[in-house]
Amino acid sequence: MRLILEDLNLNAAERMLCVEALNAAGSIVEAAQLLGITRHALKRRIIKHRIEWPRPNSTVASDSAAVSVSAS
Repeated sequence: MRLILEDLNLNAAERMLCVEALNAAGSIVEAAQLLGITRHALKRRIIKHRIEWPRPNSTVASDSAAVSVSAS
């Protein structure tokens, strides 16, 4: 995967890498492995860059699955 930076802003590049890794991996643990950092380090970066995680779509899907399981 190639990322193209619009400028040499290190914060923007770090945020973009975190977002892309989270999207590609789907979980914090797997994204951290892709980036070569610990899960805790990625979590700090998610907070630092105010990255919304988990995505709203994935939260709705997991909530509906939990409702259907408890209802049966």
